[in-house]
Amino acid sequence: MTISVIIPSYQHAKTLSECLNSLFVQTRKPDEIIVVNDGSTDETERVLAAFADRVTIVTQSNQGGNVARNNGFARATGDLVIFCDADVVMAPDMLATMERALVDHPEASYAYSGFRFGWKSFSSFSFDEDRLRRMNFVHTTSLVRREHFPGFDPSIRRFQDWDVWLTMLERGHAGTFVGRELFQVIDRSDRPGISQWRPSFIYRIPWHRLGWRPSSVRRYDEARTIIATKHRL
Repeated sequence: MTISVIIPSYQHAKTLSECLNSLFVQTRKPDEIIVVNDGSTDETERVLAAFADRVTIVTQSNQGGNVARNNGFARATGDLVIFCDADVVMAPDMLATMERALVDHPEASYAYSGFRFGWKSFSSFSFDEDRLRRMNFVHTTSLVRREHFPGFDPSIRRFQDWDVWLTMLERGHAGTFVGRELFQVIDRSDRPGISQWRPSFIYRIPWHRLGWRPSSVRRYDEARTIIATKHRL
């Protein structure tokens, strides 16, 4: 099997080099790496120039991460694809471990793992259909069989990974869990377009009883309602 790594990047100049370097030292080398520069205005172009002989660079106007991922996928040729966020640093054996999981579990359509966000550990869970309908526990950076990937919905601005896994579930496709933390997300939450994390208890507070909700909670609730409506959860 061949593996394509697709990296959407918007304003990730400060993390992109570390992300790419973690790919170059993989014990199982990727067969191709595609970086989609989603209209970045920082130093992304300069950073990518240093890697131009080792990666395929796609440049587009700013259209959002989902369009960037889909455009990268359209150019990918691998039997397996992994959408690696530009603030992700992989463990050296991540690709080998995930590929082995799919070889060992031919019934699975994708392999996923635990990870770290800065200091915070996200150990995830073994695959469970009912749990997946209740909550997203699968990170975007998972290894997917090409023929089962449904594409990212450009209209979904948040929980786009959950949307993909639910769509795949509705088509009869499940995942397999690797019980290790195979990558780390660099905490750059001070910058636009970079992954952010809030403690889960923030979203469980009954804000409606207080007559006020933080803007982050309001956006979370709105995004979750969109997913719930689309997938009839």
